[in-house]
Amino acid sequence: MKSDHEHQHHHEHKHRKSIVNRLARIEGHVRAVKQMALDDRDCPDILLQIAAIRKALDNTAKLVLTDHLESCLVDAVHEGNEEKVLQDIKNSLDSFIR
Repeated sequence: MKSDHEHQHHHEHKHRKSIVNRLARIEGHVRAVKQMALDDRDCPDILLQIAAIRKALDNTAKLVLTDHLESCLVDAVHEGNEEKVLQDIKNSLDSFIR
């Protein structure tokens, strides 16, 4: 999903491979829970698995934020874009924390 303020990144995201791997595991987990629903498994079992997926997504989002802080924001500060840095982090937090 692309954002309205998408821009080219010219720096390394050291956690990106881990993020992609986590998302792949979450994707598999979601498919497994979907199958549980199709197999008419007990609702508490399905809810427990959904809670695990939410936690995995939250942890992945934290890693994305870490990547953002360690690379994107640091680079922007070095380039003298402090106001844009602050606005970007505020927008990111507003999107993630509702």
